Amino acid sequence: MDITRDIQPMTTFRNHSAEFLAHIRETGRAMVLTVNGRAAAVLQDAESYQRLLDLAAAASAEEGIRQGLEDAAAGRSRPAEDVFSELRAQYDISR
Repeated sequence: MDITRDIQPMTTFRNHSAEFLAHIRETGRAMVLTVNGRAAAVLQDAESYQRLLDLAAAASAEEGIRQGLEDAAAGRSRPAEDVFSELRAQYDISR
């Protein structure tokens, strides 16, 4: 991030939005928009945002797998057949 170019007041963005969008597309960097000197919004191109969503989804899946393996190693798991038997009994489901 280039703090001299990538942090801008919202008013400046409003007056020069086309230029700012071109800058974001060219650099691929996000831009922080401020109101009264405080960060208020982050502006980024759609491709970068999609990449961020994809990374977050992958990280979430990896974390879920890591936690599952940790639970299994620590004995915090049950055989699936035991869970299914319990659910059948609880909801009166025949086999």
